[in-house]
Amino acid sequence: MVGLKSEFLQTLSERGFIHQATDLEGLDERMAESAIKAYIGFDCTAPSLHVGSLVQIMMLRWLQKTGHKPIVLLGDGTTKIGDPTGKDEARKLLSDEDIETNLTGIRSIFEQFITFGDGTTDAEMVRNLDWLGGLGYIEMLRDVGPHFTINRMLTFESVKLRLDREQPLTFLEFNYMIMQAYDFLELARRENCQLQLGGSDQWGNIINGIELGRRMEGKTLYGVTSPLITTADGKKMGKSENGAIWLNEDALSAYDYWQFWRNTQDADVGRFLRLFTELPLDEIARLEELEGQEINEAKKILAGEATRMCRGEDAALQAAATAQKTFEQGGVGSDLPTTTINHDRLKAGINVVDLFLEAGLGKSKGELRRLVKQGGAKINDEKVDSEELLVSTDNLKEGLIKLSAGKKRHALIKCNSSDLI
Repeated sequence: MVGLKSEFLQTLSERGFIHQATDLEGLDERMAESAIKAYIGFDCTAPSLHVGSLVQIMMLRWLQKTGHKPIVLLGDGTTKIGDPTGKDEARKLLSDEDIETNLTGIRSIFEQFITFGDGTTDAEMVRNLDWLGGLGYIEMLRDVGPHFTINRMLTFESVKLRLDREQPLTFLEFNYMIMQAYDFLELARRENCQLQLGGSDQWGNIINGIELGRRMEGKTLYGVTSPLITTADGKKMGKSENGAIWLNEDALSAYDYWQFWRNTQDADVGRFLRLFTELPLDEIARLEELEGQEINEAKKILAGEATRMCRGEDAALQAAATAQKTFEQGGVGSDLPTTTINHDRLKAGINVVDLFLEAGLGKSKGELRRLVKQGGAKINDEKVDSEELLVSTDNLKEGLIKLSAGKKRHALIKCNSSDLI
């Protein structure tokens, strides 16, 4: 996008963050003139966000770095309804206790990426239950309801998807788009927030909020969305063979997080360096031109930068050291995922398939049996020849057993130390 004046939109454009925007020229003029406030909402559906939310988090980070003020909206109110976007069925309704637990876990993630405080560009964190929780039903219908038509609401993808697939859409979920639009209106009123950022799947909800602000308050509001990030083979970003790539340390170890980025496909390296690191663009251009074995060095840089930003410098260095010891030196990295087994149980012997399953190296016994038959299962770097093999204390090396599922997934087994005394 040529000719952008504001540093924020220039940066987003150059790095591939912008998918859609409302009145981009007007927003660019506004942001070039002075600092503004912008927000992204995150519902509290799990105790951690996963890497699929990282594009939006990076947008907030760049917003702050270019002199504007980010607002993180935690959707403890909208979580009570459930976003139907992209879903074939209603989300499971969570208890207030579960929502609060999830909110606490999510809150800690943002402190790694943006600075909170009382300064002019310091981020704020707000909760939409603060205003949604006090709304009267009849007042809400009278004040906000007239600005939404059923005709238009039926055209939104979140609704059409359910109807086209003949899946039920509850009246509760149908209200979600109204609640999210009201969030933008309320933040415009309370905080003079003028911009909502979000993923491309939220475009319709963002447009609703802009329209509601114009109709009820006469405000000029803006929206920018990021593209849906898929890998080179067309898969949705954020999943691995073992499940979601969580941002919280409690949900996923720093080593596994580092390894996710290290396993990036060659064709994705440049794009991911632009989106998920702050490396200069000329350096990224150099790295993405590497070929053959040299591209692996670019992947290590990507893994190191992404892990440092999310988990800290020490975690990134430790994860890299573990990977080097595990893969390049044939050793055992101390921060590989570790499962502790009772000494007496291990001494008696545990079936190799059961042990791999317990260590999280497969989703089912059938999958792991196939792994053994195909020669992809190893114990202490030695191939497992039989799915009937018993693994015991005889396999311990320096108090550990290294399990490998293919070349990239590894785990450690250790005994409960109290049983060895």
